[in-house]
Amino acid sequence: MKFKFLILSLILLLANCTSKTNTPEFIEKAAGRYYFNADEIIEVTFNEDNKLLVKWRKQNLEPLKVNDSSFYVRELNEKLIFNTTENKIELAEKREHEGEKFVFKKLKKGEKTPSEHLAEGNFEAALKGYKSIKEKDSLSPVIKERNLNKLGYQYLRKDEFENAINVFKINIELYPNSSNTYDSTGDAYAKMKDTIKAIEYYKKALAINPENSSSKRSLAKLTSESEE
Repeated sequence: MKFKFLILSLILLLANCTSKTNTPEFIEKAAGRYYFNADEIIEVTFNEDNKLLVKWRKQNLEPLKVNDSSFYVRELNEKLIFNTTENKIELAEKREHEGEKFVFKKLKKGEKTPSEHLAEGNFEAALKGYKSIKEKDSLSPVIKERNLNKLGYQYLRKDEFENAINVFKINIELYPNSSNTYDSTGDAYAKMKDTIKAIEYYKKALAINPENSSSKRSLAKLTSESEE
């Protein structure tokens, strides 16, 4: 605790010794969107007083300026170091992540994450993005089957059917041997009242895993309803 207090005191002292105004050149180069991970964004903006602001995971953060390129984020207890020449942000080293280096690269103009493509209904671009992530890092949490499945059901609960179907189909592309991905797609079509498609996907789920109890129940229910 004393160590953190000393660090914060030092940061405050340095902040008082440096200019509080960000230069127009720094603002132009630093503002923009940075990859937090392969599918999440850190957004850097400046207010009317030229103060640097950070938006991350729906949090609006107001970092404290340490010097012309470094800013301390109280809420995260992290210092952001801007390298505007290489269009990236680095986290300052500290004991909590000693030996690890965290670098956030700036997105190019017009560049979007796979989930942003999904939100816009651009299936092909989203699929290409997720496949690219899997090729680079097959263990990335971003493309974990259960995480994508969760995202699909989030869309489904909001009745955003096209987005839900797109997510589930991307999951099928990434994990073609998973019975659960087909079962989830069947759930989406069932909620859309597309019985034929729902039955098709439940059968595909059972072809991979005949013991998939969810698909068994759903298929039996839809089959009996269609026979009435």
